[in-house]
Amino acid sequence: MCGRYALALRPSQIRQMLEEDGLEIDDAPEDTGDGAPRSSYNFAPGYHGVVYRASTSDHNITREDEQGEKQNDATQDPKDPKDYIKYKLQSMKWGLIPSWTRRRPDYGSMLKTINCRDDSLSSPGGMWASMKTRKRCIVVAQGFYEWLKNGKERLPYYVKRKDGHLMCFAGLWDCVQFEGNEELVRYH
Repeated sequence: MCGRYALALRPSQIRQMLEEDGLEIDDAPEDTGDGAPRSSYNFAPGYHGVVYRASTSDHNITREDEQGEKQNDATQDPKDPKDYIKYKLQSMKWGLIPSWTRRRPDYGSMLKTINCRDDSLSSPGGMWASMKTRKRCIVVAQGFYEWLKNGKERLPYYVKRKDGHLMCFAGLWDCVQFEGNEELVRYH
């Protein structure tokens, strides 16, 4: 993904546009207030943006009860994915911090994990291994910026869809809780 993109829409507008394109959305953040994502034509790492992701319930999880007997939380396997998968727009901070991180990193190291190359995803292992199969999302944008270098001069070029529909980038997300702090959800 690029280093800057545009998303100057409120969550309600994003929801409407994605639903018109056939995406199911069961939940979305409020347009204003605590946790509301930022709207900007110059969206930078560290901003709270909108991602689209599946949210699954803890269906069919086996646990041990007090006597050590295995207990099944679900009475039966749900046959229809709509019974346990919900799709939502969620506000997340751009700049991934992996879940195994124990203390808050400094600002400079957070900016190093704003994108990844496809070849690093296709390789087994690495820092993406825990996220690439279960923590995928779609990063929603109106367009993105690329830079043309002409000598010492850098000119920004804005890339968007001709039809005006939203662009959807593949993303990964993770949730981290530092010792003694609240849980943070971030995307990449």
